[in-house]
Amino acid sequence: MRMRSGLLAMGLVAAATPVSGATAAELEVQQVAVDELIVTARRREESVQDVPIAMTVVGGERLDRAGIYSVAQLPRLTPSLQFISANPRNTTVNIRGLGNNPGLANDGLEPGVGFYVDQVYFNRSAAATFDLLDIERIEVLRGPQGTLFGKNTTAGALSVTTRAPSFDVEATGEVTLGDEGFAQAKGSLSGPLGESVAIRVSGSVTERDGFERHAVTGADLNNQSNAAVRGQLLFRPSDSFSLRLSADYNHQDLDCCYVVFAGVGTTLKPASAQFEALAAGLGYAPPSRDPYDRLSDVNSPVRAGQTLSGVSAVADWDLGAATLTLVAAWRRWSWKPANDGDYTSLSVMTRAENANDQEQSSLELRLASNGDTRLQYVAGLYAYRQEVDSHAAAQFGADATYWLVSPALPRNLLDGYLQQIEAGVTTHSYAAFGQATWAVTPALKATAGVRYTHEEKDAQFDQTVSGGLATTVPSLVAVKLALARPQAYSAGMSDGSFSGMINLSYEPVSGVMAYGSLARGYKSGGVNLSGLPSTAAGVPMVDKAVVDPEKVTSAELGLKTELLDRRLTANLAIFRTVTDDYQANVVDTSSGLTLRYLDNIDKVRSQGFEADLRFAAGPQFNGYASLAYTDAEYVSYANGPCPLEKTGGSSAACDLSGRPLPGVSKWAGSVGGEYARPARLAGLDGDVYLSLDAQHRSGFYSDAATSRDQRVDAYTVVNARAGFRWGRSWEVFLWSKNLLDEKYFTSISAQAGNSGALFATLGDPRTIGATLRVRR
Repeated sequence: MRMRSGLLAMGLVAAATPVSGATAAELEVQQVAVDELIVTARRREESVQDVPIAMTVVGGERLDRAGIYSVAQLPRLTPSLQFISANPRNTTVNIRGLGNNPGLANDGLEPGVGFYVDQVYFNRSAAATFDLLDIERIEVLRGPQGTLFGKNTTAGALSVTTRAPSFDVEATGEVTLGDEGFAQAKGSLSGPLGESVAIRVSGSVTERDGFERHAVTGADLNNQSNAAVRGQLLFRPSDSFSLRLSADYNHQDLDCCYVVFAGVGTTLKPASAQFEALAAGLGYAPPSRDPYDRLSDVNSPVRAGQTLSGVSAVADWDLGAATLTLVAAWRRWSWKPANDGDYTSLSVMTRAENANDQEQSSLELRLASNGDTRLQYVAGLYAYRQEVDSHAAAQFGADATYWLVSPALPRNLLDGYLQQIEAGVTTHSYAAFGQATWAVTPALKATAGVRYTHEEKDAQFDQTVSGGLATTVPSLVAVKLALARPQAYSAGMSDGSFSGMINLSYEPVSGVMAYGSLARGYKSGGVNLSGLPSTAAGVPMVDKAVVDPEKVTSAELGLKTELLDRRLTANLAIFRTVTDDYQANVVDTSSGLTLRYLDNIDKVRSQGFEADLRFAAGPQFNGYASLAYTDAEYVSYANGPCPLEKTGGSSAACDLSGRPLPGVSKWAGSVGGEYARPARLAGLDGDVYLSLDAQHRSGFYSDAATSRDQRVDAYTVVNARAGFRWGRSWEVFLWSKNLLDEKYFTSISAQAGNSGALFATLGDPRTIGATLRVRR
């Protein structure tokens, strides 16, 4: 990120606080102003205040100051972004409430929010769970993208830019220690290898004990163990050509993701089939009725191991009037989990896992105009290929028959009953896109973009069952097949569609810009790889294997301002987005059995407003405030899953039309600031500072069926930092995350079989630590 004003790079907010070691003349020319953030959202460098779309930019310096080292922590600064993760594979990244429903992890489907690192698209949301490494900036783009990006997305994009190799020697390093065994080390080294070659090597390691504890063994649960390394080479033989080569490797080996008992909800089942009676019949009691005791008693391994790696090449060739850019990449993701399917020491589901191996390759070619001309344009071609191999297993235990079906049946009917799935999908995607901006007058600009996407998918699904009681009794066989039955099918899809946008912006006076945009988004169809409903004869309904594309219509009005001699920037936006054929889980009962599978629902809608403020109140104080109101609901969802409180009723499908979308807080906001002043400590001249920030989210539903028992209450989290910067290189600070020790859930799930038992993922408790950072 370039900072044209030459002030301290603070990311979201920066003011001209005095720089330690600066001369009196340097201090005299410093201004009090919010820094101008330079972004490449439209594939050219420009101020974020000149881009007529709703977006938030977080600089690497701001990430470092706030102690944010993963995308999961980014909503602290960008309230329009929602991040929900039951485990890395089941990670939901939504913007303005849209993207994917929580828990909608299906290998035949792409996410609605695109995740890019150095212009390369990452297909799986799990990539967002790794540690961020050596970041220059993150751009959070809201609304449909596609006329400028490689892979088409309907809800928005997270575009991460890492720091490039430098021809000046640079070195940074930091060490952080905290309670609960937290230890983190990060470092980066960059410099020239010759007149035309520069190198950059970066790495990080993060370790932390778990915040939860096993009630029987006493072991810590939900630890962190992350490692990442990235190497880059920059070839710049002339001013007109550069080639940036990158390779990265990221690994997690987590004792994750445990949940804790969070209470009992009501169902419409007979009392004998609900949790309290079932537990009493087996003499079972949860390890604690208070979830904030942070206890679990699972009796099967729970692990989350994943590896993400890849290589990329980005070439830029300045042709004079335009720049030609080539982006080529290959990536691989490997996911090796283990789960206890019933979350308890009972042997109901002893295994529940879905391992994945994914490879992808992509090639993008763009031509973008240079200079501040009256007509500016970008045009490109994109090709993408992906292969996913999935290996899933679910196994029932000795308590499964009693817990899931009936105490009257043989107890060993389901003991050892194993469902195994081998599935795979190959995707080919091709696109041509372009966008042009015409300056009608110096104050009025018109932008139009168009994209055509063609996508093909071929998939195979093979589910087998084995084990359990060997029986030929039809009624007992039917019980086993009701839980899992053999099924195999092949399916494919091929579709293509145009999408596009138009935008008008008007700048009546310098520093004030109003804009309006209308966009038509498109997300390609998918293939269901979670099983299909069957006919009465047990034949899978292959016609339901293909999921139609999503079609999005989005309108936005916005205002961007720089006021009070750039001491204040205020950006406002109102929006309305309607999605037809939204990709979600539906319920089918046509065969007499109940099955959830991936399909299209008629319509969803998200509307609301956003406000983002950055201010520099003086040479020693700066701050920010963001507010988002999002009203998102299912407009038409006739055959949705039933919420927990209606489970066991006369219908297995429920009409969810008019209900809120899951994972969406109607109100979300963040506020923060830093106060700094010159000081002399231990004989060193520098700046002492105090920084506070707070994030608030109103309540939201954590399940697609919007059960009243799975509603997460509102919460507010406050973080604090106090430190000392001296010279131009050294910094040490103390920090506390969740300073007030707010107790809150991030999600609530129902136990398999819907006994009424509820289990929660907890927010982190208060933690404290210290960081030492050095730059050269």
